[in-house]
Amino acid sequence: MKKYTIGVDYGSLSGRVLLVDVENGEEVACITVDYAHAVMDRVLPDGVTKLAPETALQHPQDYLDVLRAVPKALEEAGVTKEQIIGIGVDFTSCTVLPIDKDGNPLCFNEKYASRPHAYPKLWKHHAAQYEADRFNEVVASRGEEFIKRYGGKMSSEWVVPKAMQILHEDEEIYDAMDRFIEGGDWIVLQLTGEEKRSLCQAGYKAVWSKKDGYPSDDFFKALDPKMEHFVDEKLSRDIYATTDTAGYLTKEAAQLTGLMEGTAVAVANVDAHVALPAVKITEPGKMLMIMGTSTCHIMMGREEKFIPGVGGVVEDGVIPGYFAYEAGQACVGDHFDWMVHNAVPASYEQEAKEKNMGIHQLLTEKAAMLKPGESGLLALDWWNGNRSILTDADLTGMLLGCTLLTKPEEIYRTLIEATAFGTRVIVEAFEEGGVPIEELFAAGGISKKNSMMMQIYADITNREIRISSSAQAPALGAALFGAVAAGSEKGGYDTIQEASEKMSRLEDKMYVPIPENVALYNELYKEYKTLHDYFGAGENNVMKRLKKLRNEIKSSK
Repeated sequence: MKKYTIGVDYGSLSGRVLLVDVENGEEVACITVDYAHAVMDRVLPDGVTKLAPETALQHPQDYLDVLRAVPKALEEAGVTKEQIIGIGVDFTSCTVLPIDKDGNPLCFNEKYASRPHAYPKLWKHHAAQYEADRFNEVVASRGEEFIKRYGGKMSSEWVVPKAMQILHEDEEIYDAMDRFIEGGDWIVLQLTGEEKRSLCQAGYKAVWSKKDGYPSDDFFKALDPKMEHFVDEKLSRDIYATTDTAGYLTKEAAQLTGLMEGTAVAVANVDAHVALPAVKITEPGKMLMIMGTSTCHIMMGREEKFIPGVGGVVEDGVIPGYFAYEAGQACVGDHFDWMVHNAVPASYEQEAKEKNMGIHQLLTEKAAMLKPGESGLLALDWWNGNRSILTDADLTGMLLGCTLLTKPEEIYRTLIEATAFGTRVIVEAFEEGGVPIEELFAAGGISKKNSMMMQIYADITNREIRISSSAQAPALGAALFGAVAAGSEKGGYDTIQEASEKMSRLEDKMYVPIPENVALYNELYKEYKTLHDYFGAGENNVMKRLKKLRNEIKSSK
């Protein structure tokens, strides 16, 4: 009897249930579930409670609805529940929610349903930036060494600033939450009935390390006296490796998913990190770009190196025995969606309709006809702040060089180039920090769909790029860890390296830099880097002043 595992991938707007053959990695079914509540950034589900600028919340009911799609995947593939040996989960992170002592999200309680801080805070919730600034001030005043693992700066996207915001804006919610938990860990809790905090999520997002644990209680007390025992009161010191078995499906979870009670469940993972073994990366020197609404850059090294502005280095962060590094760009796919929803004329929409194609495809075709530098445009890719290497959510995007002759496709290509320049900044930071990058890999829908974009990345980074053969690399990676959770005795694998070797694949096609384009982009990159440093490193904080003024006006309405 054939054996299968399931990978459940939670993204920013939807979740995916991927059913995978354990023997060869064949993806036999994939069900996508759009979140009914999407991202709540203006108003709560009550339709009345307005949200502050930079807020990005979600509804945990959407997460449970993804699990209810598992039976549909089995039906589509003609697979029985008895054939499923394991399930793995990955989550876009840091997405974190307050729960009560029974594991229920506070927003499920009618008492708190109109309280914004009772809901999960999505990774791109940047309304806690002022708390991140406070965090960084305390770190600097105390000379805390742990911050070196995170590029020297705390991000507003991470666990502690989000908890600080709850405390300082709605103390009742802070007091009511028994635990503050990552979305991935919460799903594992729903599946197994046990709280098993992931090393990956705790290491990158909650400033935990295998060597030193969490920062001291004295440090948290310095943030706020009420947070002195934050770790013991709201988090957990019990941390589990991503290759551990978190537990087994409870009777209730089996009914929810349509699977067998007792099916093995893997410890949760971060969506970007889980994708490494899905593209056959199980050793150092290879950087993977997971490209979606945002992009994460993940790779492993044999030593711990502290790289300024790089999001984190965590021992055993992906695969035991290696240090895993994370960097990222907060706006990639979101960048292009902004463009098509806000800056494309009706005539282009009509042309796309007449040609029976999507607007992204039309813009890509037109942009592909341009040479590097032909538009005379240059952009900074900070439409959603900067994650690496500036780690500043208050930075904003910029488009330079427009004239009355500027065309939409020129802007579209320039935004693509800006994201590639941002990746080059990250690559150079790694290498300058002593972490060599021998190969580049890409995964995610964009890398599969947009050849022009991947060629631009190859030209701007001047590196060959390999592409995942799976359009669902994170979900596939989660399925790999599900196979490891089951172990060889149940038809799975005992190591993630074995699972990767058998179940992952790469496309035959490779993107190779075009020398003529490389030379042109080297010139443009010099200009990009000048703008990057001028507006991003504090020489001119006009972006922050404009944003502050905007938020003040919006809040006063």
